[in-house]
Amino acid sequence: MNKCMTNHLQIIGRVQGVGFRNYLEYKAREIGISGWVRNRRDGSVEAVISGERAAVEAMIDCARRGPRVATVTEVRISPANGEFSGFEVRPTT
Repeated sequence: MNKCMTNHLQIIGRVQGVGFRNYLEYKAREIGISGWVRNRRDGSVEAVISGERAAVEAMIDCARRGPRVATVTEVRISPANGEFSGFEVRPTT
């Protein structure tokens, strides 16, 4: 059985103004991940992703790549909590 997990991601690099949030929202729906994504005022993108381990790992790979015009230099991953229904783009914080 595939264990469910929830992770917090901070994605650093050229990740704003390149469609990163929409890209992650699309990938989350495609992979079957729930959670949210938003821009941060420091220029990073923050996300919480939840799902089966294999799906979360696939989503982390997507975050490391990003859309074609993005340049991801680092993805910081930490455990998170919460239950989510669907995947949403949240306002900048």
